[in-house]
Amino acid sequence: MRSLSVSALFLAVNAAVASAQEAPKSGSNLMSLQLNLMFWTLIIFVLLYFILSKFAFGPITAAVESRERALEEAIAAAKRDREAAAELLAEHQSRIESARGEAQTLIADGRATAEKMRADLLEQTRREQQDMLERARREIDTEKTRAIAQLRREAVDLALAGASKVIEQNLETAKNRQLVESYLASIGSVAASH
Repeated sequence: MRSLSVSALFLAVNAAVASAQEAPKSGSNLMSLQLNLMFWTLIIFVLLYFILSKFAFGPITAAVESRERALEEAIAAAKRDREAAAELLAEHQSRIESARGEAQTLIADGRATAEKMRADLLEQTRREQQDMLERARREIDTEKTRAIAQLRREAVDLALAGASKVIEQNLETAKNRQLVESYLASIGSVAASH
């Protein structure tokens, strides 16, 4: 069908060209009316319009409409994508801000914890230092008491040894020791009160 229409179109064009060539060539003016040529031009135009409307205009119009729909869909998809990207960007920005806030909170908590641990360690060190000083004082007092007791024993032994040499006789040691210790204790309490 299509080849028949194309063949008819060529035949009409050839006939129009042939009739145009048969026209007298004597002084033809471009502005002069040639009915013969007008008729065939009109026939060719109508046939061409009919053929194009039958076979070409439909597919061309469908292609244009299809392209238009595709462009509208592409524009709509681009708008949706842009809106989705904007939403995603806003969500990411809010997450970043949230993460920054959490990081600042963690840093502040870490600093507070470190400061508290430092204060606790300092307090513990002070307590341990006080305990060590108290223990050292007690040990010094204990050693001082032992040394004084040792010195007293030695002083009693020396006094008894000296007294026994002076008297030249052996006195009863336990009784004499008690007497000298009570004397030294009384001297120690008198010296401590001054």
